[in-house]
Amino acid sequence: MSQVFDIDFESHRKAPIVGIDLGTTNSLVAFMDLTGPKVIPAPDGGNLVPSVVSYTGGEFVVGTPAQRLLIDSPETTVYSVKRLMGRGIADVKDEVALFPFRIAAGSESVIRLELGEKTLTPPEISAQVLGELKRAAEAFLGETVTQAVITVPAYFNDAQRQATKDAGRIAGLEVLRLVNEPTAAALAYGLDKREDGIVAVYDFGGGTFDISILRLHGGIFEVLATNGDTHLGGDDIDNRLLKIALEDLASEWGEDLSHNGEAVQTLRRAVIQAKEQLSFVPFTNIEFHYRGKSYQREITREVFRNLISDIIDRTLEPCRRCIADAGLTVDQINEVVMVGGSTRIPMVRCAVETLFKAKPHTELNPDEVVALGAAVQAGILSGAVDDKLLLDVTPLSLGIETMGGVVSKLVHRNSTIPASAKEVFTTGVDGQTNVLIHVVQGERELVKDCRSLARFDLTGIDPMPAGAARVEVKFLIDANGILSVSARDLRTGKEHTVEVKPSYGLSEDQVEAMISESIAKAEEDFQERQVREARLEADTILTATEKARANDAWLDLTDDERKRIHDGVNQLLLVYHSDDHHLIRAKIDELNEVTMKLAENMMNTAVRSALKGTHV
Repeated sequence: MSQVFDIDFESHRKAPIVGIDLGTTNSLVAFMDLTGPKVIPAPDGGNLVPSVVSYTGGEFVVGTPAQRLLIDSPETTVYSVKRLMGRGIADVKDEVALFPFRIAAGSESVIRLELGEKTLTPPEISAQVLGELKRAAEAFLGETVTQAVITVPAYFNDAQRQATKDAGRIAGLEVLRLVNEPTAAALAYGLDKREDGIVAVYDFGGGTFDISILRLHGGIFEVLATNGDTHLGGDDIDNRLLKIALEDLASEWGEDLSHNGEAVQTLRRAVIQAKEQLSFVPFTNIEFHYRGKSYQREITREVFRNLISDIIDRTLEPCRRCIADAGLTVDQINEVVMVGGSTRIPMVRCAVETLFKAKPHTELNPDEVVALGAAVQAGILSGAVDDKLLLDVTPLSLGIETMGGVVSKLVHRNSTIPASAKEVFTTGVDGQTNVLIHVVQGERELVKDCRSLARFDLTGIDPMPAGAARVEVKFLIDANGILSVSARDLRTGKEHTVEVKPSYGLSEDQVEAMISESIAKAEEDFQERQVREARLEADTILTATEKARANDAWLDLTDDERKRIHDGVNQLLLVYHSDDHHLIRAKIDELNEVTMKLAENMMNTAVRSALKGTHV
């Protein structure tokens, strides 16, 4: 599908703003020319820059040359770093085992990678990829490029989005906008030209899977629902084939090559080549030559389908949930867009067509469609595209107060508006019949450090034990920046709504001051948040233990067991007001351990009571 945009030539002469798809496997940069968005070729002449960075001989190598070094220098070469952006080691422990590069000590909250003598964070590595794209754009356009629109998966959380902005800043780029990849894809196909409609965007990339349902009305995309898996992508298909090939080699050659970086990367390249060929031919071979030995295995499309069917099925369940969350049926969806290199696989296209009962859009190159959409958004910001609505962004994050005076953010700073977000909360006290919704604005972790916007009560909640009620809080910001906040009891359907102006009364300087303060005090805020959350957990177990003392199960304990529980309670109370959340949690764990027998007795008592008088 071709799309013609009205271009104001004079405004196009201003400093260019480029659109960048910073991908897991490959990255691209694009811009708006007089006929529409175009991908800028990489230094090697192709459009794709592999998202691979190597630190060799005291300098960085990026893209295709770095990809070659995956075999020769796997310990100093990094790929798929997007999967590590804004994450701690606990989040990615499964796939780290398959990576040849080393994780540095102290990577619990922010991962640090060892590349020879260099220790780098994922944003610093991603900055090298962005720098390569920036240089390619400058060489092609003949101008300095300092501003960009960068796309991110719809499921990226605040930490991952901030890490992406950090990478841009390190690369010398001002990131004007982070655009969700599904929205960029819809823009690339020109679907915003429709008067109205429902668009599903199925994005199956190298490292992430996203499904988004968008409603288009008057040129504005409203996100009705999103779902997906930040841990699912083409890499998983590669790893499945790689694992099978390594098992074959262990059996045929009698040696385990899974810890041999050079061998694994050579084999990975062979299985990826076979995977790509199966999109066009009915069968192919995985061919691997290493140290004078050869391995060959034929893979038919049918065998390949059986091997990866569960991975494809894992993408369909989020699609069904997303359609249900949007309150729609499949028949109401007008357009389906395919994004990501993995959508070239015939089985994937067939599965999507079957689920959505419609032939999906595949006219544009699935590797390029997100970058093209980013270029359209860049054109809007630069003034080069004059027939589109320039969407604004939220200057500060918006959230609600939760137990302990902690902020739960629903709409994050720099989210493009219109925007919507929702989350389900629960009650903290037994028999609670109303919930106070306190809406706040700001970047700090605690309510006392943020700006209060509105308070209202949701009443008429059925009295239930703490944690049993389900209250859905929804934020919706319209194109005028008006925030509507609604709270609904999912059990009774009772709802209350209030409208506020989130940025009313704040100057640009005040917004900047709030952001700067949040950065300066981030570590201190996070520490206090962890302490408050630990105290809330302590409250829960102390209350549960006090209730248990009135239960018949308490009498079944020995004197020694009761004494250990008394001691555990006293030990937790002694550290309750400590500022060391590790110490509080340690005492919680100790009390949990000594109350294990009490919990078992209570369960047995409840079962005996339930079965009393029952004949089996």
